[in-house]
Amino acid sequence: MYSLLTAFQNSVGRKILTGVTGIALTGFLIVHLAGNLTLFTIDYSNADNAFNRYAHFLHELGLLLIVAEIGLLAIFLIHAYLGIAIYLRKRKSRPEAYKQFKTRGGASKQGFSSRTMIVTGILLLLFTVSHVNHFKFGPGWSGEAEYTQVVNVGGEETQIRDLSKLVGETFQDPIYVIVYVAIMILLGFHLRHGIWSALQSLGAMNKKLTPVIYAIAGILGILIAIGFLLLPILIYFTV
Repeated sequence: MYSLLTAFQNSVGRKILTGVTGIALTGFLIVHLAGNLTLFTIDYSNADNAFNRYAHFLHELGLLLIVAEIGLLAIFLIHAYLGIAIYLRKRKSRPEAYKQFKTRGGASKQGFSSRTMIVTGILLLLFTVSHVNHFKFGPGWSGEAEYTQVVNVGGEETQIRDLSKLVGETFQDPIYVIVYVAIMILLGFHLRHGIWSALQSLGAMNKKLTPVIYAIAGILGILIAIGFLLLPILIYFTV
């Protein structure tokens, strides 16, 4: 506990914790995207589909799911807090931003992604709160008949939430689709710098690997963002 508290109180510890929580959240995004990809193959008029069964499986984990969600929330809040704390400390030590960015020993990694991390981070935080509230605690959460269906699960008739119906209806709103796509583009920028910066903070790079990992981080960030933003576009034009 002492080590954790110490890490919160010094710049090196904060950067390491930011890197660890950032990598953990990136892993969650990949798993979450994998689950969402089932939405590309389903019939939205039929509640008995792969996405609803996947969501029902998670719900049936019960206490284990609650523990996982609390852990994920803690990681998310720690990451957000540290990101804001690091930014404010930099602002305090350097009230006026540099007009030019220079570095020693190679090309600078300063760019749009790195300079807007605090902005994209805050927007992603606000979006996440709204997104969870809408899909997790929105229609069907309390068992409304319109968003629940009885299907055969393991040989038994089981009432499950028709979450795919909510997804389909939500992404028929052009404003929501535009906002969602814009946020996913910001996510791509945030991950592009965040993944590389996290690995650098954790000491996972050397001079030879830096260009390769920087490129991989950019590609991974772009792929995750594209995976998420294609979904609302496809649903809007096909459902």
